[in-house]
Amino acid sequence: MANTAQAKKRAKQAEKSRIRNAGQRSNLRTFIKKVLAAVREGDKEKAQAAFKIAMPIIDSAVSKGLIHKNKAARSKSRLNSKVKAIA
Repeated sequence: MANTAQAKKRAKQAEKSRIRNAGQRSNLRTFIKKVLAAVREGDKEKAQAAFKIAMPIIDSAVSKGLIHKNKAARSKSRLNSKVKAIA
């Protein structure tokens, strides 16, 4: 347990950011899953629309420090290639 006032404050801040980050990470995963679901259905228009919505969410996750920029680039690349592969 935290002994100093500073350590107590940092523990409180860490807990708040953990909760906030969990929500944002969940939101990120939800939008990625929406793109993948549309790809599985084979609906190109729906997949493209979902991908357009997911891209800025992935980018904002990078700016908030949730994921690394290379992971974001990899995710966007893989999603884009799956959307393009729909016949």
